[in-house]
Amino acid sequence: MTKPITLEVSEDAVRLFGGDEARFARELVETAVVKWYDEGRVSSGKGAEILGLSRAEFLDLLFRHKVSPFQYSPEELAAEVNRG
Repeated sequence: MTKPITLEVSEDAVRLFGGDEARFARELVETAVVKWYDEGRVSSGKGAEILGLSRAEFLDLLFRHKVSPFQYSPEELAAEVNRG
């Protein structure tokens, strides 16, 4: 199920995407979901679901946004390294 949301943005912002409102809207949502993933607010599975992507496609999106697919805190990462 989807819910329409209306946002007011400057024409300049839409022009960044060639004036294509649909492309702007898609990029806006993708960027938000990637940020939420990076903050640990959504999992890769939930992020993929929100965007209607497979998990592999979502991981590719993370790569394009230069976001690591690994969600480890510094403490968890140190513990992993020390286990090895």
